[in-house]
Amino acid sequence: MSDARDLMHTGVACVREEETLATAARRMRELDVGALPVCGADERLHGIITDRDIVIRCVADGMDPNTTTAGALAQGKPLTVDVGTEADEVLELMAEYRIRRMPVIENHRLVGMITEADLSRHLGEWRVGHFVEAVCATA
Repeated sequence: MSDARDLMHTGVACVREEETLATAARRMRELDVGALPVCGADERLHGIITDRDIVIRCVADGMDPNTTTAGALAQGKPLTVDVGTEADEVLELMAEYRIRRMPVIENHRLVGMITEADLSRHLGEWRVGHFVEAVCATA
């Protein structure tokens, strides 16, 4: 049975919570990603921000991305899985909570991320299809 370690990709870049959203947006562009983990001075995961968060929760609300920090948008504790979490459980959690990116933790440190693309590379078409249906379904 595969686990989160088998599904995840490593080398995840973080944005520091004191960095601005403009900096985060530039990093997203450079890395060609739509989300970045937000890490604190303690080197631990404090949240995740997406390109959509920057547009909807900052720009559209009249806030300045040049002064608003990543930490200001990364509210609440993100859902994570341990590297040993079975693939089926990862898939169920992502579908249940309708999330497209799952941080993977080992010894309280971020070691990887599981995205929809990772799922499609490692899991069967039927399983990925049901995941996409669950995540994209409107309630």
